[in-house]
Parts: sequence; C-alpha cells; structure tokens
Amino acid sequence: MKKWMALSFLLGLLAGGEAFATDRVFTYTYEPETMPKGAWEFENWVTARLGRNKTVGQDDYNRWDFRQELEYGVTDNYLLSVYLNQKAENFKNPTTGTDSDSSEFEGVSIENKFLVMDPATHPVGLALYLEPTFAPDETELEEKIILGQRSGLWKWALNLTHATVWADDSDEVEGELEVTFGLSRELNKQWSLGVEFRNHNEIEDYEEWKHTAFFAGPVVSYRHGDWWVTVTSLFQFYGDNNVSPDPDGKKNFVLDEHEYVNIRCIVGLSF
Repeated sequence: MKKWMALSFLLGLLAGGEAFATDRVFTYTYEPETMPKGAWEFENWVTARLGRNKTVGQDDYNRWDFRQELEYGVTDNYLLSVYLNQKAENFKNPTTGTDSDSSEFEGVSIENKFLVMDPATHPVGLALYLEPTFAPDETELEEKIILGQRSGLWKWALNLTHATVWADDSDEVEGELEVTFGLSRELNKQWSLGVEFRNHNEIEDYEEWKHTAFFAGPVVSYRHGDWWVTVTSLFQFYGDNNVSPDPDGKKNFVLDEHEYVNIRCIVGLSF
C-alpha cells in the first residue's frame, strides 16, 4: 500500500505542475545544454526507492531521497549548482517485527557543468560534469561525460559516469560506474513522453566488483510558463550480486543496495 501511495503522490505532483522552457525531459539522464549567462533556476528532487526483501532484513522497504538545487548560469557554457541532500528510510525487520525509521542530512553537492559542443551547432552535444559531495560521514567525487541531441520531435541523451566514495575517514574507498540513456518524443508544446535506462555498478576498494543492476522505465515531462515537471519510473529487470553468499538470495536481482522500483520527480522553476 505504501508503494502505491508513493506513486500516487508523485503522479499528483506531475498533474499539478507547470513547466519552464529550459526543462529537463529526463530525471536520471543529464542533457548537455546549459542555461544562459545570468539565468537562475530552482529544482526540487524527490526520489522514492521502493521494495527490498526479507532476506536482507528490510521488508516493506521505503526510502525517500530529497535534493534542493539552485542553478546559476555563470557563462553561456558553464553552469554552477548547489544541492542540499536529505534522506528518510523506513522498513520492517522480519526477525523482530519492529519498524525502523530514520532520516539524515546527506551533505552538500556542488555541480559544475561545462558545455563543450553545443547540440544546436554540432551533430552531437557534449558536456563535461564534475560534482563533489561533502557529507558528515563520507566524501564523493562524481564525473560525467554527457552526450545528447535533438532531431525533430525526438531527443536523446547518454551519460557515462564514474564516482569515488571515501568513507570512515577515507579508510573505505568504493568506485561506482554508471551508464544512463534517455529517449523522449515531444507530443505537443507541453508534453513529452519517453523511456530511460540505467545500469549501476559498484567496485569495492577498486579491487572487487560488488554488483551490477539494470533498470528501465517510462519518463513523462510537462512544461508551461516558468515551471516544468518530469517523472521517471524505473523498474529493476536484472541484477547480479557478485558477493558470496548472495546477501538477498535473489539470483537475478540486487536488493541489498538497490530496490525493485525507483520513482523520481523533479520540479523546476526559473526566476
């Protein structure tokens, strides 16, 4: 029931929102375009991560990730953003039958996005992305290569992402590799509909590959005036946990650090 309530909540945001001319038509996949010099935008992110299993001790799992982002066009080709990150987590321990509820501040992220080749003047748009995150218990550095283009009513984007996470006073190091892809078609001046794909991999201490997880699902975007709203629902369709013994007991899923369903809603406002 909680999963369907979460889905209804996010779809309600979609139905009530109005959108902005420089909207994002994907939520997991970044597009190469940057804002004009001097432009500002505020974005509110809500991501629902739903469904693990009893084997990992997290039955009826729900996690909500929140990000508040303020973007500024430093130049026509350089976008600077600051994020505040929070999370709230709830699940039932199947052994004790008790509920676990927690919430925490997950630090500050600083996004730097550099437009190298404008898709308006090149066959393929290219942007480079660098985002450090400073959290109470860990530090992360994320880099992206962002490719994309628009052809008529169609738009696509491809991201190649690498991240390094340092935790426990840098005694623990973990590498992450991710590929995301989005394809969207403009239905009219307000609505776009498409699909997103995500593959996430973790490499512990840059020595042992921990897992790979594949997700895919629909994305819908609505825009009007100074507002835009985009929602993606991703479903894990395959996962391989290279940990022995398998922590979640599922041969074709990764449910100890990922979920069956991820739903992300981003609302943007220009000013």
